[in-house]
Amino acid sequence: MKYIKTLLALCCLCCGGAAAQTAAIAPTDPHIQYVGRICFQNPERPHFSYPGTQINVAFQGTTLRMKCKPGSGYFMAQIDDAEPFKVAFRGPRDSVVTLCTALPAARHTARLMYCIEGYEYKPEFWGFQTDGQLTDMDPLPAKKVEFIGNSITCGYGNEGRLGEPFRFETENHYYGYAQLTMRRLRAVASIVARSGIGAYRNYGAPKDGSPADNMPAQYEYTLYNDQTERWDFSRWQPDVVCINLGTNDLSTDNYDTALLKQGYKRLLAQVRKGNPKAKVVFLCGSMLGGKELDICKRILNEVTEEAHKAGDKLVYRFDFSPQTGDLGYGTDWHPSLRQHQRMADELTPFLRQLMKE
Repeated sequence: MKYIKTLLALCCLCCGGAAAQTAAIAPTDPHIQYVGRICFQNPERPHFSYPGTQINVAFQGTTLRMKCKPGSGYFMAQIDDAEPFKVAFRGPRDSVVTLCTALPAARHTARLMYCIEGYEYKPEFWGFQTDGQLTDMDPLPAKKVEFIGNSITCGYGNEGRLGEPFRFETENHYYGYAQLTMRRLRAVASIVARSGIGAYRNYGAPKDGSPADNMPAQYEYTLYNDQTERWDFSRWQPDVVCINLGTNDLSTDNYDTALLKQGYKRLLAQVRKGNPKAKVVFLCGSMLGGKELDICKRILNEVTEEAHKAGDKLVYRFDFSPQTGDLGYGTDWHPSLRQHQRMADELTPFLRQLMKE
C-alpha cells in the first residue's frame, strides 16, 4: 500500500506536533499482547529488564502513540508489514512517542520489541494513545523458545564497530541471532540474558565465581538483580530452551572448570524444574577460541551425557562456528550484524529439525 512508502517519515515524532485527537489506552487493556518476563505488580506500570520483551497491539484508526517512563531506552517498532524502525525514550521529559499517524482509516498492527538490556534504564510501559480503538491482536506463533544467554544473545554492540566504546544505542537484540532465528522459524522467544553474566562466574569476577548474580542466581526471578518477584513458569512453557553461556566464565584466564561444570548442572536443574517438557540445548560460541573453546565444549558434552545417563534424554548440544573477523566485529570484539546472521543461518535448521521431533 502507498502509505508504507511514507510511513517512516511519519514515525518517531513527539506528541507535541499537530495530529489527530487521541484517547489513552491503559496497559491493562486485554487487547494488548505481551511476551517476555514482565512484572505486573503495578498493572498500570508494567516493567521489565530483559531484551526481547514484546508489546503488541492491533487498532482501528489512523494514529498510535506509545507512552513509557521517561528514559526507558530503545524499542524496535513495526507497523503492519512496513520496515522496522527504532524508537527512543531518552531524557526526563520524553515519555510519549508517535509510532504512526495519518494512516488509512483501517485495522493496523504495531509490534514493539525492547532491543537493549534494561538493567540500567529500568523501563516501564505506560500505555498507548490512539484516535481509534484497539482490536484483537493476531495470535502469537505456536512455537515457543526461551533463550538464556550473555552479551552475545543480547546483541551487545552489533550495530557498533571495533574500537568504539559501547553505547546502548549500538545494541540491537532485534537483529541478534536469537530473533533472526525466530523470524525464520515463525516462532516467538522469551529472553533471559545479560551482558557479562556466566553460568558460575561473571566477566572479570574472582576464580571462585559470582554466586550473588550469576545466571543460576538470577534465573528464577522475573527481573534482573531484583528478587521481589519469582517468575511464574506457568506463564511461559517453551518447546525449546537454548542456553548460550560460558564466554564470561572462561574469560581473563581466571576460571575453575569444576565450578563451571557445577554451574551448568545447577542451571540445567532449574530449567528442567520450571520447564519439565522442554528440549534443552546447550549452545557454544561464537566468541570463544583455542583452549577455552575446547574446555567449554568438553564440559557441555559431559553435562549433556550425564543428563542422558540420569534419564533426561531431552538435552542437546549445538556449536556455532567461531568468529574469525571475516564478517567484521562489533563493539569490544562482539559479533557484528553479519556474524549474527551467520549464527542464525547455522542455528535455524538445527532448531527446525528439533521442533519436528
